[in-house]
Amino acid sequence: MSNRGDRPVLALLGAGGTMGKGMAHNLARAGIEVRAWNRTYEKLDDLADEDGLSRFREADEAVDGAAVVLTMLSDAEAVLGAMEEAAGAAPSGAIWLQMSTIGIEGTERCSGLASARGLVFVDAPVLGTKQPAEEGTLVVLASGPESAREPLKPALEAIGKRTMWVGEPGAGSRLKVAVNSWIVSVVEGLAETLVLAEGVGVDPETFLDAIADGPLDLPYLRLKSKAMLERDFTPSFRLSLAAKDADLVVRAARAGDLELPMLEAISKRMAEGARERGDEDLAATYLTSAPAG
Repeated sequence: MSNRGDRPVLALLGAGGTMGKGMAHNLARAGIEVRAWNRTYEKLDDLADEDGLSRFREADEAVDGAAVVLTMLSDAEAVLGAMEEAAGAAPSGAIWLQMSTIGIEGTERCSGLASARGLVFVDAPVLGTKQPAEEGTLVVLASGPESAREPLKPALEAIGKRTMWVGEPGAGSRLKVAVNSWIVSVVEGLAETLVLAEGVGVDPETFLDAIADGPLDLPYLRLKSKAMLERDFTPSFRLSLAAKDADLVVRAARAGDLELPMLEAISKRMAEGARERGDEDLAATYLTSAPAG
């Protein structure tokens, strides 16, 4: 990562979002100059007084002179829209560190845009939600050229507790699709299990006691079961985004000519819940199955 003065320079597109805001703070605290942009400029207000952070209303102004352009936006269209506007202002050979969850097809489109604009493309979606982003404890699923690893090391160490380099660009997003299939399966399976337990007269806490400390128990299951049973859906990761991720899983399966009916059903169920509760935590998928009242 090149320097401006004595600080490396990185543009963060999506710096006002749930993930981007925490990432921006951690990057600045690590001594990196962060040039922050967000589609809704007012969401950058919390970054106003941070040392090493500057805010920009236009994406192309943010990336001008930046050695690394990090995108953390909601979906492929948002990422591509921002980069189509901004890429021409980035220095030739700058690294595009694409960390949004945009699926296999979206990543291929971004890779093509990077090639056309003379950017080095690194596909690096993350595992984690709001709290790990704030704490700098995300897991980065990175894929890209060997030459990009050392320049990106300061940024990746500021953002995450662990970086896995898994191959050429696209490999990170393929791995993220597989991980997301597990996440949505666990959450939807848990939701319907708790609803079933209640429906047949079993206290859900008794079910949780039955699997406690055994191979069927999971810390993530504990976290989401607490949210479901307490009806506390304060968003850590919004149901609308979980539904988007489930759809990306289904799209990947279809592209690979795979028949995965469980994941198809989960995607449909989460999309249904997101229509009413998209801004709540993905644990709110529980309410789609739970009896009213």
